[in-house]
Amino acid sequence: MTTLTLNLTPILKLNNEQFEQLAAVNQDLGLELNAAGELIIMPPTGGETGNRNFELDGQLWLWNRQNNLGKAFDSSTGFRLRNGATRSPDLSWITTERWDNLTSEQRKKFLPLCPDFTVELVSENDDLATTQAKMEEYLANGLRLGWLINPKTQTVEIYRPNQPVEVLQSPNNLSGENVLPGFVLNLQPIWD
Repeated sequence: MTTLTLNLTPILKLNNEQFEQLAAVNQDLGLELNAAGELIIMPPTGGETGNRNFELDGQLWLWNRQNNLGKAFDSSTGFRLRNGATRSPDLSWITTERWDNLTSEQRKKFLPLCPDFTVELVSENDDLATTQAKMEEYLANGLRLGWLINPKTQTVEIYRPNQPVEVLQSPNNLSGENVLPGFVLNLQPIWD
């Protein structure tokens, strides 16, 4: 199964409401909209990737529950970026302050902001260059910390504003730095 990109712009340009409606009536599809107005259809992941995503979600959930500094989101959450794209990172988090600044109506729809923190886990179906471009897009739209985790090569790319991408080979853990204070991700379950 591969990711499909449909170029709709010669025919129509979906606005935010239309894309949300399209995603709502096609909930079985993983849909994103890039800044060029192209519709991206992502297939479900395989068992190994699904299990790794669950492991990542669980570790962030536990830290967030204990520290109560923000809101964490899974891969089904859409974020409307200021460049016009609507993206769904594998894992994401925003501060409580940013969550509290959203209206009740905004919280029910795709969130109109870029996460403070994201994780993209490279699956069997993912093109690495496309996923790297997605991480750069998050940075350009306000991301404060991002991790691109590639289990196949056991590498992690760390994305921070105004800094070159840092590449780590087979790290045992990752620090949430000042974005997620005290959070340490154990990567052993991801590499196993």
